[in-house]
Amino acid sequence: MTDTTRTVRSLVPARIDRLSWSPFHTRMVIALGIAWVLDGLEITVASAVGPILQRADTLHLDSYQVGLTATVYLIGQVTGSLVFGDLSDRLGRRKLFLVTLGLYLAASGLTALSWDFWILLVLRFVAGLGIGGEYAAINSAIDEMIPARFRGRTDLAVNGTYWLGSIIGTLGTYVLLDPDLLASDVGWRLGFLIGPLIALAVWPLRRRIPESPRWLLLHGREHEAEDAVAEMEAGARALTPVDPARAIEIRAQSRTPLTTVARTLFRDYPTRSLLGATLMISQSFLYNAIFFTYALVLTHFYDVPDHQTPKCLFAFAAGNSHSASDSSWRRITRP
Repeated sequence: MTDTTRTVRSLVPARIDRLSWSPFHTRMVIALGIAWVLDGLEITVASAVGPILQRADTLHLDSYQVGLTATVYLIGQVTGSLVFGDLSDRLGRRKLFLVTLGLYLAASGLTALSWDFWILLVLRFVAGLGIGGEYAAINSAIDEMIPARFRGRTDLAVNGTYWLGSIIGTLGTYVLLDPDLLASDVGWRLGFLIGPLIALAVWPLRRRIPESPRWLLLHGREHEAEDAVAEMEAGARALTPVDPARAIEIRAQSRTPLTTVARTLFRDYPTRSLLGATLMISQSFLYNAIFFTYALVLTHFYDVPDHQTPKCLFAFAAGNSHSASDSSWRRITRP
């Protein structure tokens, strides 16, 4: 049990912030940042296969049902971020970003076996739970383990990989939905297996990521926090001594109540919270809501053949990928 009756004094945060960029940080960004790639891929695949799922030889859905699968996926994301976000605060970042990746992998893989609309709907909700949980646990882990001077650029670059996932999804579905290569009821199913294959590839790398030292400190486990930082320091270059005056004091606690989070957001930082909410809501409306049904618009109103819609999605994703990254990766390791 966490001892919540004492104050922990530690140099762990200062030791993390004085680190140079190392192979550890690169592995962590690849292993954890894959969440944004998977989300971009999922939304693109779901959009591309939408018209295919309306065929009589597949699931024979109507436009309303295709749109509802997207809505349920997003509801799953919101639910997953809230539930798993709270659990990551209680149980640790590492446990949760393994659980959420496994949940996504299983649900998205099983989506390929869907035989009717209701099974598809349930599996899309569960896949959304996994991706939403990924966001909550992984954003915390990245922000807590990346040195302060790299943190903003790392967040920008990692979030920009959403569009890398979208490009992978468009290229994959362009091939898999080609009726000259695969039957319609086979191609869309294989499309939903692209994400799980990527998740399986990064699973061993993710298992090597240690628990967040800051989370360990907050839960009164300072000795484990010291060990985790030592692992991060092992691959760093030219370590400089840390001034003992930079030590901070942390009150150990088992969890941070949502009331405390709400008070911090809306009482202490209302302007920043409003700005963040505005940006996130605008992004969700303009990209998630529209992108999910973009292929339906192309097929029903512009007479684009359903197996050709990935080409239009690719152009959209490529343009966004360029504007989102724009040299962020080249600048990420610069002090």
